[in-house]
Amino acid sequence: MFYFMFKTVVLVPLLRWVFRPRVEGLEHVPRTGAGIIAGNHLSFCDSFLMPVMLRRRVTFLAKQEYFTGSGLKGRLTAAFFRAVGQIPVDRSGRKAGQAAVDEGLRVLGRGELLGIYPEGTRSHDGRLYKGKVGVAAMAIRSGAPVIPCAMIGTFEAQPIGRRLPRLVPITIRFGEPLDFAKYADMADRREVLRAATDEIMYAILKLSEQEYVDRYAAEAKAERTAHRQPLAA
Repeated sequence: MFYFMFKTVVLVPLLRWVFRPRVEGLEHVPRTGAGIIAGNHLSFCDSFLMPVMLRRRVTFLAKQEYFTGSGLKGRLTAAFFRAVGQIPVDRSGRKAGQAAVDEGLRVLGRGELLGIYPEGTRSHDGRLYKGKVGVAAMAIRSGAPVIPCAMIGTFEAQPIGRRLPRLVPITIRFGEPLDFAKYADMADRREVLRAATDEIMYAILKLSEQEYVDRYAAEAKAERTAHRQPLAA
């Protein structure tokens, strides 16, 4: 109840007034039943701009650090993320990926919309990176359709490191749902998960028209950071 009040009274008017986003392909988002909205991730504001344009609630899996901060700022941040429908997931350790998949399956099992960024983290340079296979595992095991989504303009509005967004044109583009029923009995096969994930990323790529990089975003970020480190004396 609080989610819809907060979204309707605060988020929708504010974000529509500030960004004036354009939405394309809204008819591809199912009005009822489970579904996975898989999108590119360019900015901190992606998780707020896209959901406010939909009547249905979208639940995102957010990193646990957003919910564990200390002091007044930490409590306000945690309250805000819960208010906009995000749930914490521990992304550290070997079992982190499976924990995220299990949590996503619970959301889908309730017949809800799950929002996910297959890249696993924000793009640091505006390009589209290789997707992680968790999205395919959830789609195949749940039988839910995957709706590809492209955020266009949010990188220019608020790239990593920028606190306040610029006012630039934003487009949110949804594509036709992808059905992975043909893989129903092969959810544990790595090559099947990779193929399904690549199909999802290609659909996002067609919508976003980004440059594609066939490596994981986290690896590219780490390499970039390492190159910036000064040499030891």
